[in-house]
Amino acid sequence: MSLKGKNTESGNDSIADEIVPGTIHLLDLQGILDVQKDPYSKHNIILIPQPSSNPNDPLRWSLAKKKCQFAFLWLWAFLMAVTVAWYGPAFTPWVEQLGVTYGDLSNTTAVCFLFLGLGCLFLQPTALKLGRRFVYLLCTVLAIVGNICGSQAKSIALLYVFNLICGFSAAPVDSLVEISTTDVFFQHERARYLSFFIFALYAGSDLGPVAAGYIIDNMSWKWGFYFQIIFFVILLVAQVFFMEDTTFSRSEDNGQKLEEEILHQIKSHATIMSSSPNEEVPSGLDGKVNATVSEGIIAADNISLDSSIPKRTYWQRMRLFEREYNDPRSWLTIWYRPFFLISFPAIIWGGLVYGSQMMWLSLIHTTSSELYSGAPYHMSTDEVGLTNLSAFVGSVFGVLYGATFVDWLTIRLSERNNGILEPEFRLWSMVIPTILNAAGLLAYGLGPSYGAHWFVSVGIGLCLMGFAMGATGGICLTYVVDSYPKVASEGLVLMLFLRNMIGMGFTFAIQPWLARDGVKLTTWLMFMLSLVINGSFVLLIKWGKDCRRWTKERYYKYSDPMFGELFK
Repeated sequence: MSLKGKNTESGNDSIADEIVPGTIHLLDLQGILDVQKDPYSKHNIILIPQPSSNPNDPLRWSLAKKKCQFAFLWLWAFLMAVTVAWYGPAFTPWVEQLGVTYGDLSNTTAVCFLFLGLGCLFLQPTALKLGRRFVYLLCTVLAIVGNICGSQAKSIALLYVFNLICGFSAAPVDSLVEISTTDVFFQHERARYLSFFIFALYAGSDLGPVAAGYIIDNMSWKWGFYFQIIFFVILLVAQVFFMEDTTFSRSEDNGQKLEEEILHQIKSHATIMSSSPNEEVPSGLDGKVNATVSEGIIAADNISLDSSIPKRTYWQRMRLFEREYNDPRSWLTIWYRPFFLISFPAIIWGGLVYGSQMMWLSLIHTTSSELYSGAPYHMSTDEVGLTNLSAFVGSVFGVLYGATFVDWLTIRLSERNNGILEPEFRLWSMVIPTILNAAGLLAYGLGPSYGAHWFVSVGIGLCLMGFAMGATGGICLTYVVDSYPKVASEGLVLMLFLRNMIGMGFTFAIQPWLARDGVKLTTWLMFMLSLVINGSFVLLIKWGKDCRRWTKERYYKYSDPMFGELFK
């Protein structure tokens, strides 16, 4: 790819004026651009970001290696989701054995959400300074410690300790895992892989209670902790020897320069064609384009590799701390930078909508035992756990929707938009999750209230909610990353901090809310809340680009890695 700055200064200024954060050329519809593209796509998809010449760049990993490391992260995220959500079926035994109330246990869950949010703030800068691998290993160790504490609970005190430690250790599932995904996958692949991570979150949240129901009925609730300790120890050993770090120092202005270069090439081509309409594209450019497309990424990589940079050995890749490609800023600067983005509408919207998904997830975990173990269903502990299978099935279809349909829709809309991707294209896919989530809430809450067959609440309500939650999370995450790619890490931290604070507040409030208003009225209020929050995507479809244009200057200011540095 050529990024040589051939434009005049005034030409660069005029081109830069056309650039809006998040608006990029995703497709080379005419096949005229001298950039690296996906050789396996018939759409001439431009690789964003463009791979560097460094042989250690994770974007240059083979697809097999990318998928192997992805599998490690997926399994880690799945187990972390289990450890913060498995204990719904244990509420009834804990109420009986520990002398606590459902409200007390809901409060312990709220503490978990609190430390999920705080963990994002503290572990993200640690990962940027010391490496992703170090944080993942640290959190696995903390999860083991937290489960050991929970297994010894004789009062509610150790359940608070368990939720505090495990909530903190699971925080990277909400932010760092997403950054690790953008380290190794290109922009047109993000919705797919981010959706798979969302699936890990909901699969763990849904299947954990299913397994817990059987374990508690046939063994004891303590074994719910013991099994997790065993699994995390095995995972820790595998991580130590096989999980690699994806930390890499990439040019901060690569994306903007790429878009400027693409605009320059398009304008140059238009000038040539207008002056010589009957002539073909200059052979030099045509030759470079055809070579890039036909030979593919691998051939382009071999040509552009910098042979002066040594490829890392196995032991260098397995180091506990990453210092070569780490973030040069102070830890404190990285810690407070997310709060600079509080005025960015896309990020606040993402936090609000994703936070509402945590409300519904918390609703299921804190009320399922109460709703299903009493009248009219009188389910046993393992039967209460099995109800989560319905939400799991729904989340499977929701993730498939978010992983395939959303990327497909975005590419098709980009084709209709002359190859230009607007992040708001992804938001059109929010229509179905918005409708299904509201319908699912009604079925889940009103079914037991009216004594309807259990399938109404379980088979319909939980399934529809699972679909909506599985699809919505990936859409929100991808929209934020696409809108402000240079501050993706900070944007995700702020978005997920807001999400977890919303989840925490809701979890504290749900039991008093149900006690005051009853299940029927509470369900109708949550139904209306769901429609308003999830349906707010229409505002960003209409004004999202205007908001990104409005925040353009602040975005470029804040994306300067040294902005706000107090300790130079």
